[in-house]
Amino acid sequence: MSLGAQTVVEMLRAAGEPTRLRILTLLARDELAVMELGQILDQSQPRVSRHLKLLTEAGLVERFPDGAWVFYRVATTGTGASAATRLLSLLDPQDPTLLRDLERLETVRRTRLAEAAAYFARNAAHWDQIRSLYVSEVDVERAIEGAAGPGPFRRLIDLGTGAGRMLTLLGPRAEHALGLDLSHQMLNVARNHLAEAGLDRVEVRHGDIFATGLSDGCADLVVVHRVLHFLSEPAAAVAEAARLVAPGGRLLIADFAPHTHEALRQAHQHRRLGFSDEEIARWMEAAGLTCEPPVALPPHGPAADNDADIDRADGAAGLTVKIWRAVRTVARNRSAA
Repeated sequence: MSLGAQTVVEMLRAAGEPTRLRILTLLARDELAVMELGQILDQSQPRVSRHLKLLTEAGLVERFPDGAWVFYRVATTGTGASAATRLLSLLDPQDPTLLRDLERLETVRRTRLAEAAAYFARNAAHWDQIRSLYVSEVDVERAIEGAAGPGPFRRLIDLGTGAGRMLTLLGPRAEHALGLDLSHQMLNVARNHLAEAGLDRVEVRHGDIFATGLSDGCADLVVVHRVLHFLSEPAAAVAEAARLVAPGGRLLIADFAPHTHEALRQAHQHRRLGFSDEEIARWMEAAGLTCEPPVALPPHGPAADNDADIDRADGAAGLTVKIWRAVRTVARNRSAA
């Protein structure tokens, strides 16, 4: 892709400073907030914000607000993405400063994972009650059943299965169903629920939503149910989920529409405060799927209309749940199972 001379000059000016080049390197690895970048770079938030402003104005970095937070990532489309890729390719991966930054990034990631793991361990036994804070589970599950279709499914995969509710709901329609989760405590709860439901063709395993180890196109229904808002790289999780969808198969994502209930970050370890239709559609389409119209489940009842109720429920009430759907219509090569 060719760029105009003035565009090249502006991009080089933006990237031609050591800290800003370090920021580009970090944002190529993860979506980060200003405070996280400040922690990694050992610089003040105002100073980091100034660097980010220049990179954003040059088109090398994308900025997206999320409630009271703002996240940044390397540009994903257009001339900015192409230029950022070229600039980063010139760097020595063994540069001591960049290696130190990446080590600090891993520390930030480990801290996130540890906090999330502790949260799920504390709440595994009453996870269903926590989920019911948001919106009527009856409504959500009815909509998921409708979006999934009647089946039968050759193979169902539930990523971030938690207590296994999607497996007990949709598992009877599948010849085989598999749930993956990183929390051993959650998996133990899921196993109990599946045993109580008598589902002998359903299994759960310890597994990573970003690297499942499963073969391409191995499932005709993949479900990601209220998981993305916990993740630091939701786009990568969607890409991995989409990779598993067989030709003619479907990906279902259930999560929150954008909201401003900041209390959920601390009280329930939410990293993202919901997702827009455009954002989810972009990720699905980038993974080769064809999007279908989403389903919206707005809150209802007294809690939805009463700010006091919202505050009393740790900001959980009054949220809209969305179900996004996509199908794989183009055949693809499938690796051996």
